[in-house]
Amino acid sequence: MSKILILTASFGEGHNAAARALAAAVDREGGPGTAVVADVFALAAPRYNELVRRAYLSLINRAPRLWIRFYRWSDRTSLVNPRFFVRELRVLRRVLAREKPDAVCCTFPVATLLLEHIARTGGPALPRYNIVTDSISIHSLWCRGACDGWFVPNEDSADVVLRAGLNPARVHVSGFPVPAIFTEQAGVLVPPDLATGAAPRVLHIINSGTRHAAETARRLLAEEDWEITCAVGRNESLLRQLTELAVGRRRPATILGWTKEVPRLMMTHHVVVSKAGGATTQEAINGLCPMVVSQVVPGQEEGNYELLRRHGAGMLAETPDAVIAALRHAFADRGRVLGEWRAALTTIAHPTAARDIAQHVLAASEPQPAVRIA
Repeated sequence: MSKILILTASFGEGHNAAARALAAAVDREGGPGTAVVADVFALAAPRYNELVRRAYLSLINRAPRLWIRFYRWSDRTSLVNPRFFVRELRVLRRVLAREKPDAVCCTFPVATLLLEHIARTGGPALPRYNIVTDSISIHSLWCRGACDGWFVPNEDSADVVLRAGLNPARVHVSGFPVPAIFTEQAGVLVPPDLATGAAPRVLHIINSGTRHAAETARRLLAEEDWEITCAVGRNESLLRQLTELAVGRRRPATILGWTKEVPRLMMTHHVVVSKAGGATTQEAINGLCPMVVSQVVPGQEEGNYELLRRHGAGMLAETPDAVIAALRHAFADRGRVLGEWRAALTTIAHPTAARDIAQHVLAASEPQPAVRIA
């Protein structure tokens, strides 16, 4: 049985979400235990990694101008050297020795550079693949390490990496790995038809640091002709506040804390209001749930919104007033605009991405039969 190592990192939920979905698909295709997921950054220095992760979140949410300067500098510089990651290299060597994988998939680009360094310094030279989790605004780190293949989420992103000089034969427009529910329940889990007079269903996902999140939620709950679901994560205070506000509404309102049910919610709501995170945007696309984007983190999230904008599959609304106006526009005339957005999403959705990538990597990692010479 083949074994596939999937390397991720906790700097943005998109990396981990892609890793989880891909691991589940690899295990479905190759059998339980085929996939092994590792975050060598967390394993090498858990406390330091958590400190850096929190600093990253604080920077992108509280000092976006400073973050975009760093992002653009790191995109241009060649100073990101794998030799700086001494502890991570040590841990990765141990993981490779213990697991003995047949191939490695990386949902975080620095991992590819570490693998390349290990191969150059006497370690195993394993087949490795980059699972690109950004759209359009793709950081150059994704293209720097040598790979056997790059899996990108859409044609727009393929154009970007090809212009960066990647070998077209190794670039695959696969889509972003998402949970299997998006294929297994397609056409089953759907929102009610607005054309028949059903009430609009709005999903509001609140991430840490999201601007105007509480006020936007309050404004949504004041719209009693809409059914509202708010997922507030681990914000217990906001959970209590919104739960109180939801009491006595004419239409149902559900206030959730941290939940694993976001894919199901995407598929059963007409529209989602959220920041343009990588995982959220891709799950919305594959759930055919148009987005009203309430915030765009400069750098990596700019391309996520740009993808929706180019394809006419959502709207940017960065204040509570703008969010409500965008939703009213979408729901007017029995959801005519919403229907156009949903149709546009079908052109960029790739719900089978995780399975397709898993099949490709597993097939490539199978031992080739010996050739008998007469």
